[in-house]
Amino acid sequence: MRLDKWLSNLKYGSRKQIEQAVKAGRVTVNQQTVSHASMPIDPHRDVVTFDGEKIRFYPNLTLMMHKRAGVVCAHHDAQFNTIFDDLPEQYARHDLHMAGRLDRDVTGLMILSVDGTLIHKIISPRKDVYKTYLVETAEPVSNITRLHAPLVLKDGRGKPYTIKPPKIISSTGTTTIIKISEGKHHQVKKMFAALGHPVQKLTRTAIGALTLDETLSEGDVKRLTDAEIAQIFT
Repeated sequence: MRLDKWLSNLKYGSRKQIEQAVKAGRVTVNQQTVSHASMPIDPHRDVVTFDGEKIRFYPNLTLMMHKRAGVVCAHHDAQFNTIFDDLPEQYARHDLHMAGRLDRDVTGLMILSVDGTLIHKIISPRKDVYKTYLVETAEPVSNITRLHAPLVLKDGRGKPYTIKPPKIISSTGTTTIIKISEGKHHQVKKMFAALGHPVQKLTRTAIGALTLDETLSEGDVKRLTDAEIAQIFT
């Protein structure tokens, strides 16, 4: 890969800006100052520095994030901070995409990856990947089994649809744990509102068999191994 293309992909500047940085002697490859921005490099083998700082490159990067309340699932937002604002710089430079979204007030597990095929597999309805949610309501939900019957809600465009019945894992007191394989607009909130029990707090705790790492504080991330990624589909 060309050096200028690689550095531009990692958000060190436009190709023109990278060329100017190279001419100014700000870039080294394997401890040698670079003279041509177009030189070929191997990101897996070559050691590249920019302004004296070693560039950390993570091929096939996939992250688990413990999304915090108050941030939106978007790359840019004019009003609120986004989940990408919470990323450490070495990860934020990569072209990460979200496997679905959570509302601004919802916390819990998010998957971010540079692998578009993986993202599609997670969010595709055909793959039937279940997401687990911890739902907290003001009062005990005594009519939770109503969710097993056909329930018609409206999507983000106001179009009616019949939900696929969720898997009810437990419902004790004001806490309910359910699994859904769909991801319609505000779906969990709308389901419980239809029961007469508006959601007070909502947390996504798992995607497939991959559970949110309890050691992660809200806003923190960790890199996922291939074995952990595989748990999503088990």
